[in-house]
Amino acid sequence: MTNRAPFAPQEFYHLYNRGTDKRKVFVHTEDYERFICLLYLANSKEPIRIDNMQRAHPAKDFTLLGRALTQERGETLVDIVAYCLMPNHFHLLVREKGGDGISRFMQKLTTGYTMYFNKRYERNGALFQGVFKSEHAEEDRYLKYLLSYIHLNPVKLIDKNWREHGIKNRKKTDAYLERYAYSSYPDYLGRGRPEATVLESTALPRYFETPENFRQNITEWLSYKE
Repeated sequence: MTNRAPFAPQEFYHLYNRGTDKRKVFVHTEDYERFICLLYLANSKEPIRIDNMQRAHPAKDFTLLGRALTQERGETLVDIVAYCLMPNHFHLLVREKGGDGISRFMQKLTTGYTMYFNKRYERNGALFQGVFKSEHAEEDRYLKYLLSYIHLNPVKLIDKNWREHGIKNRKKTDAYLERYAYSSYPDYLGRGRPEATVLESTALPRYFETPENFRQNITEWLSYKE
């Protein structure tokens, strides 16, 4: 269900969109990293200044992602509590802070990434399927479910029908999720990545006392079969 009603302050929303004509929107590692840069930099009332940042930090041993996540960005527009990037779509879980923050953030995020993608791959036009979709996490139970749903998305890359027939190799699947670099799952496991700067996990209710408790709650869905 798509929610087009005004976003309510202090409420959580699942935001998502996919590539137009189901095309891939992340082709190379640099594309994923650029989007993660923008998750951080677009979440600000200030303009995005990636070009200025590149000129100011030319060192080859300091990646664009590493530089981006150390930039001062001022007051944020939303609280990002989870994300997952897939080859042809993305999922975000955010809390609205007020002042039309979600709409402003998503406009900056998708416009900035489309400009980057079109320039890199010498194309024109829309990259995503229209306006982003959103679902209001009205109930505590649904909010907790969304944390699992978003973080388990990468399993489809190694077993697209796992929800129908169940997981065949649990150990392999667990290891794949922990290695998948383009979601916030490793950050909740306490991996100490720079990407953790994107998140405001304290905005969530305290569902998980420890990283291991988080892992158990998320991956228990792997035992579920439709």
